[in-house]
Amino acid sequence: MTISQPAAAPRLTRADGSPLRILVVDDEASLTDLLSMALRYEGWDVKSANGGQEALSTAREWKPDAMVLDVMMPDLDGLQVLGRLRQNNDDTPVLFLTAKDSVEDRVTGLTAGGDDYVTKPFSLEEVVARLRGLIRRSQISVSEAGDSRIVVGDLVLDEESYEVSRAGRPIELTATEFELLRFLMRNPRRVLSKAQILDRVWSYDFGGKSSVVEIYISYLRKKIDAGETPMIHTVRGVGYVIKPTS
Repeated sequence: MTISQPAAAPRLTRADGSPLRILVVDDEASLTDLLSMALRYEGWDVKSANGGQEALSTAREWKPDAMVLDVMMPDLDGLQVLGRLRQNNDDTPVLFLTAKDSVEDRVTGLTAGGDDYVTKPFSLEEVVARLRGLIRRSQISVSEAGDSRIVVGDLVLDEESYEVSRAGRPIELTATEFELLRFLMRNPRRVLSKAQILDRVWSYDFGGKSSVVEIYISYLRKKIDAGETPMIHTVRGVGYVIKPTS
């Protein structure tokens, strides 16, 4: 692991101005201490847990805004913790932290409902940067001022309130689903390749593996196109496009 001073960046807070709450989960106490120190430097309120059961208990009581979650732990591993959170309709953004670095492990973590993935050894600056990225696109982050609505046909996405609706019907999305839909809607009628989507939504690719894109597109279709004329289309061999139905 390398340690470097984070570059100055705009401070992120909750919408009410209070510090963001970050839960750091790892069975190595020295690592949680180091990460906690770096995240507190951002002005965030940080708590740590040294195992999966403790993480679930703390998350339930403290309601963190984001989590840094180790995959390999002795009681409940990170995937099990995430599975239980999602079963309880907890969409807290999760940044996985693990020694595993194969393509399959990355895809497994993300398709299980995680939002990003950092492998050990890592730099503290990278963890902070990726966590800031998750927070910016989560429902608790403070958005920039300006025209916050994106409209494609009867589909409306509000970047400020993080609300999405189609024909007046509210649609609940996870942070990653929201970011994927926003990218599509910012480029209506434009075919976006899987590589472009990976680079924009997840900030890196998987060595050509595109399973995670296909899975998240299917999640969006179930929520956006359910019972409606489809707006999200596959262009075989090229990518995906969103366009109004009329």
